[in-house]
Amino acid sequence: MRRALRGLGVAAVLVFTLFPVWLMVATALNGRANAGSRSLWPQEWTLDNFTFVIGEGGFGRYLLNSLLVGLGTVLAGALLALLAAVAVSRFRFRFRTSVLVMILIIQMVPVEALVIPLFIQARSLGALDTLLGLVVVYLAFSLPFAIWTLRGFVAAVPVELEEAAYLDGASWGRMFWSVLLPLVAPGLVATSVFSFITAWNEFIFALTFMADQDNYTVAVGLRRFFGQYGTDWGAVMAASTLITVPVMVFFVIAQKRLTDGLVAGAVKG
Repeated sequence: MRRALRGLGVAAVLVFTLFPVWLMVATALNGRANAGSRSLWPQEWTLDNFTFVIGEGGFGRYLLNSLLVGLGTVLAGALLALLAAVAVSRFRFRFRTSVLVMILIIQMVPVEALVIPLFIQARSLGALDTLLGLVVVYLAFSLPFAIWTLRGFVAAVPVELEEAAYLDGASWGRMFWSVLLPLVAPGLVATSVFSFITAWNEFIFALTFMADQDNYTVAVGLRRFFGQYGTDWGAVMAASTLITVPVMVFFVIAQKRLTDGLVAGAVKG
């Protein structure tokens, strides 16, 4: 009875979790003429919605833009966060505690309060309507969390390992690449997943900073299928499915390291 109840609970959670996903995919695979129906099963299996979204809707361009912005945020954020985490964990300098406190304070500031100041700053730097400017903005939001998380991983690595590498003749760069980086890799992957999802799903800054439709990201491009007098639900669900797939692929690739990072962080904390 206990196993049956446990299995029933798991099944209920799965149904509750996967039902919106199934409804999205079923509507996307339904014919365009039947896209507005409330059927839970496609009346006509077709890829017309995906063809329309990628072709006439220009969603392929939006996917490429979001992919470039997301990967740029992940790569730049991982490098800067790891170097900053090493600095605040291994070195002693003035205002070190103040830097850590400021990192926490930045996390508390609402995103809406920073839209106008960042817009004015980006305009003065000529970074409006550019993917690079959007990457810099996303770095400002993902770096504090990444630095604070990686700081715990770097601090958990014994200093004796680094000293042993120095005694064996390794340079600082060799020690960083061969000793420190493999040990903090789980935390690096965990922060990279967070940075990618943040950059992929962000809407407010992408809408405010981008004027040219060719520079839209997927979150802003999805808005094109909502009309003033009606909504093309087949196109909306097809675009939503295309938005979900890259995040799932990225998560599956990083799943092993992400699980190790979460478990290690729980133990070390």
